[in-house]
Amino acid sequence: MVVAVRYIQLAPFLFHIIVKIAVGLSGGVDSSVAALLLKEAGHEVIGMFMQNWHNTTGTLHGDCPWKDDLTIAKLVAKKLGIPFYFVDLSSTYSERVVDYMFNEYSKGRTPNPDVLCNREIKFEAFLKKAFELGAEYVATGHYCIKKSIINEEGEVVHRLLAGTDPNKDQSYFLCQLSQEQLSKALFPIGELLKPQVRELAAKAGLPSADKKDSQGICFVGKIDLPVFLQQKLASKSGDVIEVYKEFYSDNILTEYNKKGYDFVNEENISLMVEPYQYSKTSGKKIGEHQGAHFYTVGQRKGLNIGGHIEPLFVIGTDVETNLIFTGEGQSHPGLYRKGLFISSDEIHNVREDLAMKPGDVRDFLLRIRYRQPLQNARLFRKEEGLYIIFDNPQRGITPGQFAAWYSGDELVGSGVIK
Repeated sequence: MVVAVRYIQLAPFLFHIIVKIAVGLSGGVDSSVAALLLKEAGHEVIGMFMQNWHNTTGTLHGDCPWKDDLTIAKLVAKKLGIPFYFVDLSSTYSERVVDYMFNEYSKGRTPNPDVLCNREIKFEAFLKKAFELGAEYVATGHYCIKKSIINEEGEVVHRLLAGTDPNKDQSYFLCQLSQEQLSKALFPIGELLKPQVRELAAKAGLPSADKKDSQGICFVGKIDLPVFLQQKLASKSGDVIEVYKEFYSDNILTEYNKKGYDFVNEENISLMVEPYQYSKTSGKKIGEHQGAHFYTVGQRKGLNIGGHIEPLFVIGTDVETNLIFTGEGQSHPGLYRKGLFISSDEIHNVREDLAMKPGDVRDFLLRIRYRQPLQNARLFRKEEGLYIIFDNPQRGITPGQFAAWYSGDELVGSGVIK
């Protein structure tokens, strides 16, 4: 059951009061138009460009040309007639994002650096730099919407809503923001479609109007993951085990993956979120790899093993034994799970007023990766954490990734998948 919200909508006061706003200019069209709209609304706008990464080890050449981005950002600021500032946050980024990445991969988990980048850099370290320059708010080119409301106690509560463009909604990447961070955040293009953004940029003659969208890790770009990770994680030869579908015929988890909500009770809920447990005897060796920590559940590329009719996918890894487990075909049962678990210390409530308490059971819409269609799920809050059971088994549930839950189009919470 989705919890009803009985609140009074606040007026969009920012459009009636002139404030100083720092826009994170990346050199891309989205942040450029964000600055354009705020300038046209009469606000005092400053542009700030972040350099967060210097090392090019493992990056694919040409995918993160930060010097070109800097040049375009400067030209955009000049076109708009706004002050421009350059800030180097590489030390903070390395410590809070990249080191976290290495640590998670070493444990056999797959982190999402873009979610961390927003929580730790754009709306934390960058926010502080903007405040030092006198800014009252920070605006970005994210495709999402913020609406502020007053609850029944008279307190201001900030809501994070999906962007209007269904193909560009980026609310998932902001799933770890706090109420304090949201209070200072603005998303000027959240109610626009991407073609509209490009049209506005072209009409204004912005240098970024035709610039392609950036891809890859936030501020790093596209990478060759094994090469990138080998900066701190050593290669180590291990076996690739193919797990045949027969493995699942007598496995109790296979039956639990078919059960509905009515099957959930204190005894079996732990098994319903449990990943399949594999060992060397779960299948047959079909090849070798150079390190289990270089692979992630659901991965297809990089195995370089032939002799199969359908593609091979990674269905599990074990960094302790340095084994990779694979399955053939998109429909392989090892790719699908009915549920997942988030420990109490990993639960983050964007809407603290809607936080679940031990014993609560609620229905939400879930996604476990960016751009995944929202999935129906039931959340069971226990003392030890949050058990999430889906209507339908989900493909590629990956430890270390973020699960985010929505009430309608509002993102209300998230957590790291165990």
